[in-house]
Amino acid sequence: MDVQSATELTTKKCKPCEGGVEPCTLDEAREQLRQLEGWELSEDGKWIAKTWRVKNFAEAMRLLNAVAEVAEEDGHHPDLHLTGFRNVRIELTTHAIKGLSENDFILAAKIDQVAKTVLG
Repeated sequence: MDVQSATELTTKKCKPCEGGVEPCTLDEAREQLRQLEGWELSEDGKWIAKTWRVKNFAEAMRLLNAVAEVAEEDGHHPDLHLTGFRNVRIELTTHAIKGLSENDFILAAKIDQVAKTVLG
């Protein structure tokens, strides 16, 4: 996978993945994450995650609903977590390959774009 800027990633659409594709290597994932602000990589390199602490429950729900819309449009679905009424955590992985694919980075860039709109 070639390293792409966040802007380049947001212009792409996630491709259906039913397996049969190799997941990104740990080095590829680390390189790509340098283009995405605030995302963390799991130690095993199988998922990425980002956490936001928002103003209140209503803002958390606006963010989660906006993320759900963009995820549904791309057909790539993150794990969404809301704890303590205002702590939002989003985790991305490609389940079919048990690791990271380009789709995860595309959606992460789109989530960042949506978060800037929702959170200001």
